[in-house]
Amino acid sequence: MAEIEEFKQGKNPIKFIDLFAGAGGISEGFLQAYTDDKYFEFVLASDINSNCELTHKVRYNRQLGLDTGFITEDIMSEDFLERLEKEIGDQDIDVVTGGPSCQSFSLSGRRRKFDKRDNLFIHYLKVIRKLRPKYFVMENVKGILTKDRGKFKTAVMNEIRSIIDEEKVNEMLAYFNGVLSRTANDSVRQCFINKIRIEVVEDGKEEKFVDKYFQIVESVYKQLTKTVSLKVSKSNQHITTIRHALSLLKLSSKRQKLIDSVMHLKAEADVDNDQLVKKFNDFVYTISDDQLAELIERHIYWVEEFKTQPDVVERLRQIVKLYTLTLEEVFKELRQYAIDDDSLGDYEHIMNEIHLYRIKKPLVLNSSDYGVPQNRERVVFIGCRKDQPMISEIPASTEENKVTTYEALHDLDFLNNAETADDYADVPEDERYTSLNVRRSLDGQPNEHGETYSEWSRTGRLGHRFTFEEPPFYVRNLGNLENGLLERANLFNHQTSKQSEEVLKRLAVIGEAGDYTDDVKKQLEDMGLSSDKRNYTVLKPEDQSPTVVTLPDDFIHYHRHRALTVREMARLQSFDDSFVFQGKRTTGGDKRKSETPQYTMVGNAVPPLMAKAIANKILEVIVTEQRQ
Repeated sequence: MAEIEEFKQGKNPIKFIDLFAGAGGISEGFLQAYTDDKYFEFVLASDINSNCELTHKVRYNRQLGLDTGFITEDIMSEDFLERLEKEIGDQDIDVVTGGPSCQSFSLSGRRRKFDKRDNLFIHYLKVIRKLRPKYFVMENVKGILTKDRGKFKTAVMNEIRSIIDEEKVNEMLAYFNGVLSRTANDSVRQCFINKIRIEVVEDGKEEKFVDKYFQIVESVYKQLTKTVSLKVSKSNQHITTIRHALSLLKLSSKRQKLIDSVMHLKAEADVDNDQLVKKFNDFVYTISDDQLAELIERHIYWVEEFKTQPDVVERLRQIVKLYTLTLEEVFKELRQYAIDDDSLGDYEHIMNEIHLYRIKKPLVLNSSDYGVPQNRERVVFIGCRKDQPMISEIPASTEENKVTTYEALHDLDFLNNAETADDYADVPEDERYTSLNVRRSLDGQPNEHGETYSEWSRTGRLGHRFTFEEPPFYVRNLGNLENGLLERANLFNHQTSKQSEEVLKRLAVIGEAGDYTDDVKKQLEDMGLSSDKRNYTVLKPEDQSPTVVTLPDDFIHYHRHRALTVREMARLQSFDDSFVFQGKRTTGGDKRKSETPQYTMVGNAVPPLMAKAIANKILEVIVTEQRQ
């Protein structure tokens, strides 16, 4: 057993699972975290890609000797939740972490409307609804805050707040039924109650409440059409449009399956930035809840015969719109009825009781504030179950005296073009930057009794808890792992690509200039070395790196004037050198989407030291029962 028994003595294990785990940045950080009386027990991870599974199995099952499970499956698949529950068994999960794929709303790339990845957070929250952990952590790019002019962030917050305490549902329904009986039309009352039931029942059990809802809708609609002749009813395009749109609105589950299929097909064919993408998006938009409701409302007002019944028109408009709202939006609508009923105090009490999770706002964290040599801003949503203390900040550990690129990389500075190293080499200190080699504690705070960042990277940050079950190794695929075809070394993932002379000259010019400016581009053009590439970033040894991405040639080494190795990028992300990225080092074009090579895993990862800071805060405040 690789886990040190003395470490666990007197400490309570806090069980966590990591979804969208990727390389394991969150997992690594949570395993580093501990307090005097608590530590994290890693139960299970999941990702769609087999190379992530390979990297996890090598790191956590083989190296660290943990019994952590791994599910290689799309979280959007119909049987994912069932399989997850089976793997977890009767264990209570205290914390769920994950970063749903962010490519479609990243600020660094094109944003794709109606991208299936935008729905991944919904499926992540389905797991939260099922497992009811004490805390959940959802990490994403900063661009999520401004996507669709902030509407996406609002949608995420509404979905989080729509996770309800099932034990309080009957009390809530009784209260709202009473309020609406005193303040609303009976059709409106019934629609509100059925809408709430649609939202709170388990997936797959909502159809009977949908049927009840639309029975009421149809009865209100019949009130409008009873004075219209049969001939007009069948020939008037506004009326037929309303009738057909209502039929479509009712078929919400079938529409959602169709939308999911279209979005999946669009992603599979990589439809984007061409004439097809608008047609796909227009179709999905046409059959969406909001568009159908808007269509119905617009055509209602165009039927002259309906204008004699303004109260019924308003009632139909209200209950059609109501059907498209999230549960949290429904609660906001009901607040006005509580005010009219003079029972706002009771409403506030019910709301406090029914919401299972509390969240004040998403947190914007910069990894450089947590000992990471990288200015990587990320948004973190931390949901706190109502019986747990609220977390509204993650205190920084290195606001001052941040870790620099030189600290992180200087001892790896011995590779040139097309070279591979399987061991460390002596690298002379650069006298200009010697003062940057600061001794630090594990989390990056200056500490004269600590080690430098590069020393921590070599010795590792898990020594307080683990001894290796077996030393680090590299393996090409899961088959080789099963057959014992392992590759041993002292240093892994430190290999440079073979670049042409033209590319090397180009990088040297940019590297010497220190930036990819218009003047440099003109110089390259005059030298016959111009490139179609939009951006190169020359690392600054005395500063932090920009956000590490999945393409190595976006960065130029501050001294060697070459692209970074996987190991160097991992250092900038705060992965230890003992963490070996498995499988292919890189791959071309569209294959990156399915194969997830080492560079992609590193670039997409949450920096472990930032994850550790989040984990430590949770351990500090979580209230849990004693476990044996």
